[in-house]
Amino acid sequence: MLQRIQSIYLLGALLLIVALFFVPFAEIVGSDGSIYVFDKAGIYLQGAKDPEILYSGLAIQVFLGIIVLVNLVTIFSFKKRIRQIRLSVFNILLMIGLSGVIYYFASHSAKLLDGKFSFEPSLVMPLIAVVLTYLAIRSIGRDEALVRSIDRIR
Repeated sequence: MLQRIQSIYLLGALLLIVALFFVPFAEIVGSDGSIYVFDKAGIYLQGAKDPEILYSGLAIQVFLGIIVLVNLVTIFSFKKRIRQIRLSVFNILLMIGLSGVIYYFASHSAKLLDGKFSFEPSLVMPLIAVVLTYLAIRSIGRDEALVRSIDRIR
């Protein structure tokens, strides 16, 4: 399973998405100068002892969970290459959707708080995962073409 390059690409994409559970996505500076943190839990005031979540990040947590689950199923479907390709394409669409939801969430919250937002470098992780998943699709396609050409010789 892990001896094939596409499994390594998919595992790298999985690790990048799992890392999003532990890093902040953006910081929002309110009009009064207060700094809000935006991560998987939602948006809350930075530095508070018992932070009250202003906007829940449940949708982002669900998105991340679905992406991780689809990626795990994709990795363990190594015997069914066509299914792997389809799941990988679906996973790419989910990761692009996740990036869009994070951007919308940050910009909409910044408007409501009359502030400005700045993204953390961790927001690049889903885009790198998209590239790794695309590379995995190409490698899976090459494997499938090789298997079909060998079957043709027999």
